[in-house]
Amino acid sequence: MADRGRGQAGQRGRGRGGAGDRGGGARGASRGGDRGDRGGRRGRGRRGRGRRRGDGENEEVWHPVTKLGRLVSAGKIKSLEEIYLHSLPVKEFQIIDHFLKKKLKDEVMKIKPVQKQTRAGQRTRFKAFVVVGDEDGHLGLGVKTSKEVATAIRGAIILAKLAVIPVRRGYYANKIGEPHTIPTKISGKCGSVSIRLIPAPKGTGLVAAPAPRKLLHLSGIGDVYTASKGHTKTMGNFVKATFIAISNLYNFLTPDLWFDRPLIKNPFQEHTDFLASAKVVFEKSAKEAKEDEDIQ
Repeated sequence: MADRGRGQAGQRGRGRGGAGDRGGGARGASRGGDRGDRGGRRGRGRRGRGRRRGDGENEEVWHPVTKLGRLVSAGKIKSLEEIYLHSLPVKEFQIIDHFLKKKLKDEVMKIKPVQKQTRAGQRTRFKAFVVVGDEDGHLGLGVKTSKEVATAIRGAIILAKLAVIPVRRGYYANKIGEPHTIPTKISGKCGSVSIRLIPAPKGTGLVAAPAPRKLLHLSGIGDVYTASKGHTKTMGNFVKATFIAISNLYNFLTPDLWFDRPLIKNPFQEHTDFLASAKVVFEKSAKEAKEDEDIQ
């Protein structure tokens, strides 16, 4: 009898426990459902992962510090070709951005660690090779070393923009349509790596290794044969040799460049009055700023 009483009491206890569990589950579900509804009302999922607040508003305003920069910012120079024609040195990467920002593409070719032995041990930094181009006759290569990968890439992009060069293109045979290949055979060398670029018929494509193919594509060359030798596994030298070969295209004088070119004024001579007035304004603003600092 005692055992039967304990058994019935245990069943009643289990029944109450089950009811309690069911009640707790219902209450938890209701709380969870309410919480979910509140989350939906706040619109947490509506924010998404789109453009962050302030994007595009924090772009720094360019204040040119060189004569060429002031002329470009004022619209006195209309294209990069005017700069190349007079061999003017580009000291500010914003000049390239001004003309090619919408079309310029960049490609990280190689990131490798480099070490230096010091008294405290080995100092490791990262070296980045970056190529920029607009696929329409402009190409640049930049190499930068820094403690962090991101900093090295940013620095290499800036140096690549400062090193942008014009790419000379031509035809294989008949001059039909747009220039699609290089006008003549050309070669470039860096370290043990040497590469030769050879004109190709239309439709051939870029017959090259992956590294030079990227440079040729960004430069706007569509058809070319290549022949390389040396330790091409060294990516840095391979990329530099290709860039040197492409830059040598304008060093090769062909008959179509023999015509007499009329002499025109250098932009610095043509816009002397503007540069002088801009210099006076700059000096006045600097003097006023210095006076304000003295007063404070």
